[in-house]
Amino acid sequence: MWSWDITYLATAVRGQFLRLYLIIDIYSRKIIAWEVYERETAAHAAALVQKACLREGVQPGDGLVLHADNGTPMKGATLQRLGVVPSFSRPSVSDDNPYSESLFRTLKYTPAWPGQPFADIEAALPGEISPCA
Repeated sequence: MWSWDITYLATAVRGQFLRLYLIIDIYSRKIIAWEVYERETAAHAAALVQKACLREGVQPGDGLVLHADNGTPMKGATLQRLGVVPSFSRPSVSDDNPYSESLFRTLKYTPAWPGQPFADIEAALPGEISPCA
């Protein structure tokens, strides 16, 4: 069972944010895949899920359950087409995804987190760790 969500990353331009898409295994807390984008779209979400399944050797019909909140990209990613069983949080609640939300909070409050907003999308991608390719 995986969990996924999107969080905002501040940029140097006031009011503009990058989006960190993240998939984790809820039992081991392993980060399965992540990518940073300038916009939040269902196409980005679907591509990340496809890449994560390929990377982890998950085939359509294997019974993968993907937990998400009720955000628009989560609903629009056509999870059934990818062979993934969706698991959504409570109806009408957009921020009820404790697995991913907890990891986002840990990430943003660790001493290694940059003190300044990201200058651009390249600055949000560490050189030694590449996003899901």
